[in-house]
Amino acid sequence: MHYALDIRTFLFSHYFYSGLRIATGVVGLTMLVFNLADMQTTMTVFLGALCTSLMDLPSPLRHKFNEMLAGVLLCTLVMLLISLCAPIGWLVSVMMVLVSFLASMIVVYGKKSLPLQFAALMVMTLSMENQFKVEEAFLHAGFFLAGGLGYLTYAMVVSWFLRRRVKQQVLAEALFELARYLRIKADFYNVHSELNTQFNLLVRQQIVLADKLQASRDMVLRDLHTKQDGLLVNVHLSMLEVYEQVLSTHADYALLRSHFGDCDVMTFLRDLANKTAEDIESIAYAVTRKRASMPTVNYKAELRAIQYELQLLQQSQQDGTSPSIPTDALTLLSVTSNKIQDIIERITQLHLATQRPVDPLPILPGADMTPFLTQQKYKAGLLLANLRWQSPIFRFSIRVALAVSTGLWIASCLPYMSHGYWIVLTIVIILKPNFSTTKQRLQDRLIGTIIGCVLTALILHFVHDTMGLLAALFVASVASPAFNYIKYRYTAIAATVQILMLLNMLVPAGHHGVVGERLIDTTIGVLIAIVFSFVLPSWEYRDLPRLIRNVLSASHRYIQASRDMLEGRVGDDFFYRVCRKGFMDSLAALISAQVRMMDEPISKQYAVQEINRFVIQNYLVAAHVAALRILLRRHAEGLPRVAVNQLIEKNYQDATHYLQMAQQILAPSGKTSLEAAAAKPAGSGTAATDIEPPSEEVRNWSGWHTFQRRTLLLDADLQQIVTQTTAIDMVLRQSAGN
Repeated sequence: MHYALDIRTFLFSHYFYSGLRIATGVVGLTMLVFNLADMQTTMTVFLGALCTSLMDLPSPLRHKFNEMLAGVLLCTLVMLLISLCAPIGWLVSVMMVLVSFLASMIVVYGKKSLPLQFAALMVMTLSMENQFKVEEAFLHAGFFLAGGLGYLTYAMVVSWFLRRRVKQQVLAEALFELARYLRIKADFYNVHSELNTQFNLLVRQQIVLADKLQASRDMVLRDLHTKQDGLLVNVHLSMLEVYEQVLSTHADYALLRSHFGDCDVMTFLRDLANKTAEDIESIAYAVTRKRASMPTVNYKAELRAIQYELQLLQQSQQDGTSPSIPTDALTLLSVTSNKIQDIIERITQLHLATQRPVDPLPILPGADMTPFLTQQKYKAGLLLANLRWQSPIFRFSIRVALAVSTGLWIASCLPYMSHGYWIVLTIVIILKPNFSTTKQRLQDRLIGTIIGCVLTALILHFVHDTMGLLAALFVASVASPAFNYIKYRYTAIAATVQILMLLNMLVPAGHHGVVGERLIDTTIGVLIAIVFSFVLPSWEYRDLPRLIRNVLSASHRYIQASRDMLEGRVGDDFFYRVCRKGFMDSLAALISAQVRMMDEPISKQYAVQEINRFVIQNYLVAAHVAALRILLRRHAEGLPRVAVNQLIEKNYQDATHYLQMAQQILAPSGKTSLEAAAAKPAGSGTAATDIEPPSEEVRNWSGWHTFQRRTLLLDADLQQIVTQTTAIDMVLRQSAGN
């Protein structure tokens, strides 16, 4: 369950704050204008504020202003065009189809442009029945602009005062997702959970966590002025340290289960890992409530129990009563326990970070955080480059335009008094760039509309007091944006109640029968969206080779940066962190595409198991690198630098060979998988570095055995990446031949 769906956290989350802020601004501005102007003017101002509020998302203040201003100007232009064309039936239909296409092309600028696209289509839909003269159309657009600018001003003022509060909420959300990540890791020690299932859950949570960590970076690492800002930066950096420590805890779980599955020590490890998740959740709670976090979780019982179990196992092996347990398994168990203790120590530092306001400059003394932050880039060239048949966004835009034109035609042919704007609105709400999101919206929109219509009918039947109706409208206005990104079905219910309540307030005598008509209109819109979701589709499997190549390239850069850091060639880990972020982002993009593919028709799902294994192997590469880094840090005393660097260098050369081989397999060169796998890329030096046998001094280094074992695991997983890439390529080639 999403953390914000719990009432204890929802009321302190940025989702609730956003809903409350948006509802107060939109309803408040509407009520203010209602006391000064007529109903038509009031509703135009309301529409301007409502459309602008769609862009009111948690963002840095400068980004928020640019995004909302773009929404105001674009939506005003759309309203003016549609209002000018509305008196001429055929012309407004042509213009709506054109606007639908152009607005949908905006999606090329990423997920932040989706609210802007919907805002433009919504104002287009709600303006299609306007019947204005030319001067009235300009005046109408002026009132809309005033409503949008009024809400923009209100939102920027409120956001400025709450800017630190939003930072806290976004940071807390990342902490909650990190706790969820730890709970999944804890189940690896549960012998009753299936390992492959757990790995799949883990890598999917990795997408969510990566997204929330990026949101935290974008908010927390900007606009640093006070000691409270420094405190949040410190918490964010401490959170990343915990995350890297957690990443390094990957172990050979199959080996642990095979030798200790019947022992209590596995249960104690699971309970200890769950307690770390509980501890991080307590920190997140404190951050949302603007409090210093104090440790409340006690680990002593589990730590003592694990230590006791380890002593028993070691003693039984020395006594010869349990000779079947190999030394490697006992060492792995001890190392795993130590790593969880390291996580506990990092969490203690995370608690301390919430207690100490500090100047942000000593933490980030002029460091350029740009590579870690999301940048706004709205270049016209990107839009023009996607005006081609092969572009998924271009095909999506045509799909939306065709669906809207079909909706308009059906609305004009229906024998009853249909509401064409509601049919079109349903279509533009449901149709999304990918099939999986469209599929989910289909169900949520239909169910949400039915529940919303029934709920509105009950409210209108039992509530007759004006203040009671306004209260219901306000609650719906809060819920509609609050659940938009966590449970869209709730948003569909609230939005239906909101619009029907407004219609009732506008035309009190004409609302009878509107509930039934809306249900019919919604059903028509849903059916049209279902049909057109199969028109000019962009199936996810077609993009898999490109996404996999991106992962392989990012993995190579990450391993190169890791080599430079592990060998001590660089003074800090800045470039390593940048490359790690790029690697995780590319992996998240591949996983997201696979998840979307699983919602598509079965006939369009290819290489599902192979991609699962490919993703897991790449995740393990990141885990091995993190483990090597922490191992060198833990065993810094007496480090045999020459021998360690030789082993790292050989590992890097082998990794380069394997990753180049995998990229060549997927290269669009026409080679078969087997030919590419047999061809060793030029310059790969698998045998170029001869490793001398370790000396006595090297073997006596406390970390040598573990270090050597970890590099062997890294090498084995890199080989598996080549194997899985070959399998994926063969499946995709067969699908292309069918």
